[in-house]
Order: sequence, then C-alpha cells, then structure tokens
Amino acid sequence: MLIAKRVSIWRSSYLISAEGRPVATWDSAFWKSGGTFDLDGQQYRVNANAWGTRYTLTGPDGTPLASADRVGRKNWTVQAGGQTYRFQRRSFWSTDQELHTDQGPAGSVRRTSMWGDQVAVDLPGMPMPVQIFVLGVVITMWNAQAAAAAG
Repeated sequence: MLIAKRVSIWRSSYLISAEGRPVATWDSAFWKSGGTFDLDGQQYRVNANAWGTRYTLTGPDGTPLASADRVGRKNWTVQAGGQTYRFQRRSFWSTDQELHTDQGPAGSVRRTSMWGDQVAVDLPGMPMPVQIFVLGVVITMWNAQAAAAAG
C-alpha cells in the first residue's frame, strides 16, 4: 500500500511512501492537467488531453508506458503492459475510486481524511510506476472537480 501525503497547502505536491519509506514525489502541473513524479531517480511525465478525460504516462526516455481513458466518469480504465485495469467510483456520494476485477473490488484509491491531505493507494499486483500514475490521475481529477464546484 502507498500513502501519499500533501507537502504544501500552496501546491498540489505529494510525498509518496511505501511501508513508511519515501519512494516518490508527485507534482501536479500548474496550469494544466497532469504532472510529474520522480521514482528511483527517474522522472516520469503524466499528460492529459484538453478535457482531462485521457491521460498518458511516459517514461524517462519518453516511451509511453500507460494510458487512462474516460477519466472523470463513473467507470474508467487504465491500460499498461498489455493489461486493462477497470476503475469505478465507489458510490454517487463518494470520490473514492475502486479497482475492479471479474470477482469484484480488488483495490482502491481513497482519501484517508475529510481534509484531503492524505491518500491511500491499494492496487495489488500493479507495477509501481502505474500505481503512481493512477494516483496522479485521481488527484488531478479530484482537483478539477473541486475547482468546478468552487466556480
């Protein structure tokens, strides 16, 4: 399980830890959807289309590694390494996102407090860069929803 803790109230930056050990830092893009994260000394980039419904993860060498489609809808997907991961909003009233398999819920991305400064990521079997990609996409989606509600 990963725990992402917001490091500043002024910016959407998160320190990501696994088993209490820092492993990465997520930094949201300032004027657009997406962002970057550093993992094992390598920088990964997350880019979005203009509507924030499709995201792409590129590796340190610019190679596409994963993509997310229909982000912001009740059901959305992530493709990575020849596999498709299906996500679903937990309920109409919740912003928590669940990873689903044919057997039912298998993981989640959820806020651990109502203040939104900490996020728990439980996506078993998913490669670490893809887990952080999903985290970044969800944080970006939450930020966009909060901005739309405030406007």
